[in-house]
Order: sequence, then C-alpha cells, then structure tokens
Amino acid sequence: MTSTSRPSDLDPAVAARLKRSADGLVPAIAQQYDTGEVLMLGWMDDEALHRTLTTGRCTYWSRSRGEYWVKGDTSGHVQHVKSVALDCDADTVLVKVDQVGAACHTGDRTCFDADVLPLSQ
Repeated sequence: MTSTSRPSDLDPAVAARLKRSADGLVPAIAQQYDTGEVLMLGWMDDEALHRTLTTGRCTYWSRSRGEYWVKGDTSGHVQHVKSVALDCDADTVLVKVDQVGAACHTGDRTCFDADVLPLSQ
C-alpha cells in the first residue's frame, strides 16, 4: 500500500496545500524548540501529520517498515510537539519539539553531529 492510498483525517485545507513526493510523503524536520538544534529528519504522509497535530507527539511514516511510528514509543525518547509549520513551498514540515533523550536511532542527541564534513577554505 502506498502512503497516498491511506485514508486520513487531516484538515482538507492543509492537505490541499501539501506538495508530496511521488510516494505521498513530505520530509519532516524535528528541531529542539528552545535551542534551535536540528535533531532529525523523518517522513510524514497526511495521516502522520494529522496524528502529530492532534496528539502532541511526533508520528512519522517508516519507509523501511511500511508503518507509522510514534517517536519514543519503544525507546522512551519522546518528541513533545510545540509547533508545526510548513515551509514557503509547502513541501517540508518543521516540527519544533521538546526532545526527551536521544533523537537519533544510534543513541546520539541529534542525527547530524556524528559525521561533520570538512569545508574547503
């Protein structure tokens, strides 16, 4: 089942604005609400976004498992949603969260601190 074929209760006005990939997903950036630290990138379809907006917990679509996952349900590393915004093109979601514990599946605080690339001078 592709994510575009799953039913959703997302507000139709919001759904109409979203620009999704061919598989019906939008990238969702999780950012620590008070420090601005970028924590991770996940994927959401309409239903994952609806659940995120209505439950106060980040829900993502797992492309590898083909199912929804609520961040922290198995790890305890919960993301409490503080705000959700679309970018200017409506093709990316920014979710500001209060992260409890590690955001990365590796156990790191953020997915973006383990492999910093060198810049040319």
